[in-house]
Amino acid sequence: MAERLAPPSLTYPFGTDHMGRCIFSRLIIGSQTTLGITALVIATVILIGIPLGLLSGYVGGRFDSFVMRLADGLTALPEFILAIAIAGFLGPSLTNLMISVVLVKWISYTRVVRGIILLEREKEYVLAAKVGGCPTWKIITRHLLPQIISPVLVLATLDVGKVILIISSLSYLGLGAKPPEPEWGAMLNDGRPYFQTIPELMFYPGMAIFILVLSCNLIGEGLRDKLDIKSI
Repeated sequence: MAERLAPPSLTYPFGTDHMGRCIFSRLIIGSQTTLGITALVIATVILIGIPLGLLSGYVGGRFDSFVMRLADGLTALPEFILAIAIAGFLGPSLTNLMISVVLVKWISYTRVVRGIILLEREKEYVLAAKVGGCPTWKIITRHLLPQIISPVLVLATLDVGKVILIISSLSYLGLGAKPPEPEWGAMLNDGRPYFQTIPELMFYPGMAIFILVLSCNLIGEGLRDKLDIKSI
């Protein structure tokens, strides 16, 4: 505590926080938490969204109606508001934070995949595979799955920034990481009482979030232009 709120120095490049902890070290460790949760969320929503979109678009019928009505019901509220409601209901923790974000992000992947499959399933190569007696699972995995890889990759890259913002916002509201675990949104919340006296406590994690989100969006935009994908 003797080192609390110390100015930047060689020992503490960004100074220390209200508990005497090195801000720079917490930013580095916090990046592992933020990026790790984001990667797990993106991987989970891809594993959920792709199969649902493939089956919904190709099989259709009641299954398609059920999935789309469920998606419509969940999108009645904005993503962030719904994530707050779910995280608040489950309670503050990193696991519940991940669950709440996954439950609001799988919808966009399912809809993108479903839209592509609805177009592809009527093309000649799919019809020829059906006439040739190709099983449904083989048509989906061998012919349709490769068609969605590029759009899903672009969508996932663009979603990294959005997921980081949602995770940081929920942690800022106290619905994510619990103290003393370092996480950029939680660090923003810790620095809030000192905003008028020592704004650096909020500036450093805020700039880290801003730079990372901007970088991910630029990469996603570049991939979208490179792959010539206009629907995302």
